[in-house]
Amino acid sequence: GRAADKLFSLSGLFAVRKPKGPTSAAVLNLLKERLLAEAGVQTNGKKRNQVLKIGHGGTLDSAATGVLVVGIGKGTKMLGTMLAGSKKYTAIGMLGKATDTLDATGKVTEEKPYDQVTKGDLENVLQKFTGDIMQVPPLYSALKKDGERLSTLMKRGEAVEAKPARPVRVYSLSLQHFQPPLFTLDVECGGGFYVRSLVNDIGKELSTCATVQELTRTKQGPFTLEEHALQEDKWTIDEIAQSLELCTALLLEEPARKKLKTEHPGETAV
Repeated sequence: GRAADKLFSLSGLFAVRKPKGPTSAAVLNLLKERLLAEAGVQTNGKKRNQVLKIGHGGTLDSAATGVLVVGIGKGTKMLGTMLAGSKKYTAIGMLGKATDTLDATGKVTEEKPYDQVTKGDLENVLQKFTGDIMQVPPLYSALKKDGERLSTLMKRGEAVEAKPARPVRVYSLSLQHFQPPLFTLDVECGGGFYVRSLVNDIGKELSTCATVQELTRTKQGPFTLEEHALQEDKWTIDEIAQSLELCTALLLEEPARKKLKTEHPGETAV
């Protein structure tokens, strides 16, 4: 039918608003089901993946919300650039508690006093985590060992070794609010960066511990949460077609490379 023809002609990148709770993969599956149902295409199981080519450009934690970039049709080949590109997050951290997942979903593994931490202490520490830094990814993550996610292995109770520290880039990092034990950060970073690890490392640097309470991805590449991320009630063929047109124009305007805020004019990031 006409709706099916329109669906299968869609190609490019757009963004959806991921709610708190489901995994990024579950959000993508729901989106597929909605679109195929609207087009009147009946599929089951694995055939659904073959019928409609769709993917996302970077996993968001189950407990996180915000921008999830989606590629459809030939747009799935463009997702690699999204994975490596710039992302912005707003994170609410809590001092004094550490968990095994580094966020509020995990079991508390440590508690320490935090009364000694001042706003000035926190702001000073943030400077150490800006620029090109080394970061150890969390054990509960989408990273894989022998083809399986580390988080899946951990949940099964299998012993998992921490991945070695790896280079990541933080373009900017600022403290927005400080009301102990809670603090709010705005972070702009490159690919492969974990905000949960950042908050955990900040806690250690302050001689206490810290964990993420809430995490929102506010921007990925040129896609912002407020302007471009489609709410669930707009996951329709027509709305996505309109969004693809808008986003194609956005991608053409997006600069190919981003500079560190710490650079001087004329210098190039290596």
